Amino acid sequence: MTLFRIAKLSVDVPGRRLLDDVTLDLPAGRMIALIGHNGSGKSTLLRTLARQIAPAAGEVRFEDRPLGQWRPRDYARRLAFLPQHPPPAEGMTVRELVALGRYPWHGAMGRFSAADEAAVAGALDECGLRDLAGRIVDTLSGGERQRAWLAMMVAQAAHALLLDEPISALDIAHQVEVLSLVRRMCHAQGRSAIIVLHDVNMAARFCDHVVALRHGRLAMQGTPADLMRPHTLAAIYGLPMQVLSDAQGRPAALPA
Repeated sequence: MTLFRIAKLSVDVPGRRLLDDVTLDLPAGRMIALIGHNGSGKSTLLRTLARQIAPAAGEVRFEDRPLGQWRPRDYARRLAFLPQHPPPAEGMTVRELVALGRYPWHGAMGRFSAADEAAVAGALDECGLRDLAGRIVDTLSGGERQRAWLAMMVAQAAHALLLDEPISALDIAHQVEVLSLVRRMCHAQGRSAIIVLHDVNMAARFCDHVVALRHGRLAMQGTPADLMRPHTLAAIYGLPMQVLSDAQGRPAALPA
């Protein structure tokens, strides 16, 4: 099943084209990495899928329906977007933040129902935050804070998650923790996730499908095995690369 079908997509800002004639299909039920050098168009593509940016040309279909035909509330019930820099959560507890995920279901004036309470409790449990529910978000570690934002997306009950560089400010242990959680969210619960990542080795280790951009154009798409080849990596990043194996036999890419 196809989650997004993208045809001849171009995105412009004044004086510059950020995405140029991108055509690809993104499969449902997978953890998908968007990779590429800085300025390659990764975040632009993700924000276009989230309807934060309007295309200059081309078409994007979500669940086989053009993006423009989705009502905002219906789209928010199917898809959740976490930007690279989430808005402040000053003074909010983890439970209060997670509860914001229920907004598309009851609106600003709607009463919080038993179903909403159950969704929040389930999200806290799934993301391992039950014991932190009463903590102020700003007092959490970076990894805990990211799990709180992920729990908000779980409470939203969206089946597709868009994550823009969710591990960029985390140490290696919390990077593994967050990506492991997202992988479980996809494989155990049948969700889809599209994630902008800078670390090609993390993309290969955790993701099922990889899309690489270079200068706003599609450079490759395929499996992690398709990605982890010296000539493919060199074409994406513009420098010689070598692929080694770690102690578990997993490929690891390094500059040559």
